[in-house]
Amino acid sequence: MGVLLSEEKGEDYTEDGTVDLKGRPVLRSKTGRWKACSFIVGYEMVERMAYYGIASNLVVYLTKELHEGTVKSSKNVTNWVGVVWLMPAIGAYIADAYLGRYWTFLISSAIYLLGMCLLTLAVSLPALKPPRCPQDKDCQKATLLQVGLFFLGLYIIAVGTGGTKPNISTMGADQFDKFEPKEKAQKISFFNWWVTFILIGTIFSNTMLVYIQDNVGWALGYGIPTGGLLFSILVFLFGTPFYRHKSPSGSPLTRMLQVIVAAVRKWKLVVPDDPKELHELSVEEYAINGRNRIYHSPSLSFLDKAAIKTKQRRAWMLCTVTQVEETKQMMKMVPIMVTTCMPSTVIAQANTLFIKQGTTLDRSIGPNFKIPPACLTAFINIFMLLSVVTYDRILVPLVRRYTKNPRGITLLQRLGIGLVIHIVIMTTACLAEKKRLSVARQHNLLGQHDILPLSIFILLPQFALAGIADTFVDVAKLDLFYDQAPEGMKSLGTSYVFISFSIGTFFSSFLISTVADLTKRNNGQKGWILDNLNVSHLDYYYAFLAILSAINFLCFLVAAKFFVYNHDATQASLIGLEMENNNASSHDKMELNQSNTQNP
Repeated sequence: MGVLLSEEKGEDYTEDGTVDLKGRPVLRSKTGRWKACSFIVGYEMVERMAYYGIASNLVVYLTKELHEGTVKSSKNVTNWVGVVWLMPAIGAYIADAYLGRYWTFLISSAIYLLGMCLLTLAVSLPALKPPRCPQDKDCQKATLLQVGLFFLGLYIIAVGTGGTKPNISTMGADQFDKFEPKEKAQKISFFNWWVTFILIGTIFSNTMLVYIQDNVGWALGYGIPTGGLLFSILVFLFGTPFYRHKSPSGSPLTRMLQVIVAAVRKWKLVVPDDPKELHELSVEEYAINGRNRIYHSPSLSFLDKAAIKTKQRRAWMLCTVTQVEETKQMMKMVPIMVTTCMPSTVIAQANTLFIKQGTTLDRSIGPNFKIPPACLTAFINIFMLLSVVTYDRILVPLVRRYTKNPRGITLLQRLGIGLVIHIVIMTTACLAEKKRLSVARQHNLLGQHDILPLSIFILLPQFALAGIADTFVDVAKLDLFYDQAPEGMKSLGTSYVFISFSIGTFFSSFLISTVADLTKRNNGQKGWILDNLNVSHLDYYYAFLAILSAINFLCFLVAAKFFVYNHDATQASLIGLEMENNNASSHDKMELNQSNTQNP
């Protein structure tokens, strides 16, 4: 039951409520799956090339072309990246509540492209950037117009990514029907392969584009990703006939706020022992609304007060059990989201301070070639690409034999392993920096622009570990927050990933400025983070981040201990069919199932 059969053709429709752009049920055989995902993944691969074509080398552009110092340029990069990761929360809300994922994505892509075009102009026209300064001294400051136009382009890009990031990955996952066994199995591997193709585009930007920017020119280095973004949008549009869509289901934030407000208003009331006495819509009402029922769970029981029946039946006074459970599912993920912010703080160093360290080291490969410092970020993605494929194709099947878990290990276990690796990353970075500083002192190379006789590849282990850590943390976060979110809140659930990225990145910006200021104040001019890295103490700063990462890991263990997966949350008091009409016949239930299929 649940597979809707066409009386004329005998073909089966999807069972998860997906429809076409006109709201009609879609045939499984003609839509979705990897056929549709190929266009979505194709877009994302090229778009990531465009985004990282800007982000990877941004700190170098700000210091060399706009003549900003180490702390200021690092703050500007992390603040921008923080906004980029924050905007998806708004984009997810608009998609879930009003426009749907497809149209939100297309509108945002147009905004994104506008920002890329403006940024390309800002780095191409001589009047829009200050002249180069001889030997990085006596620099002419950038004018307000030059700085303003450049950052305007950056933040228009941030607005555009807000509607693309949470919706493109969620839309990709929507192409697999979880009620069909084969597609459900494919969906488990989707996020691993999603990340794999992202990494292909990212590695290209970290190597070829960064080299072009450093050695050919910023105009071409930014023009290529702008053209690439336009091409990727056309690729996405070409796949439109094959996509499955989830219709907007109303504002998820409003539904959550209604539960919280109603529970607070009725805080003095006692929740009945029998959950069947709580308010719930009838089978017919759910069929009309096209909503899926969620069964009662004992967690966060205070919110159950919102479903206690009273004389007041307004939305902000009385909520259904399903609405309460949706809110519980979103709220229980908040502690996990908070404790997975710290990895973003660690990785933020790879795009700022790690690259600045690279500018002080010997970058020669052979007699005539020097590797651009930002190219080291490619090793994050190369090692992530290798480890994602290894994890999906070797480790998961191997571990699955013993755990019987389709994913090999649980998503929380995968997150925990990644958090431990992040502690190792900062410990490794601390040791490498101690070595770099000792070489600087040994050869008395303490000037701001002195190049040390030490290979840039001493930094390689920390970049490689960052890629391996992302395989565990980033992929698991994306999978967890999508999988555990209610059906009508998938985009909002995915936005939790980006919110955690944003919080972690903003925290990095706060730490850099605060630590730089406090250590200067306490140590005269010998602070931990100075424009002259050869007399700084980044090793102390990295050790500090390692300690914070260890504390964060302990907090994660506490949050994980109390986390209950959705499929385990219904053991105590399933109200399921008892809360439906007890006298409903099998014929009535079949009509309900068909209605849910046709009205997602």
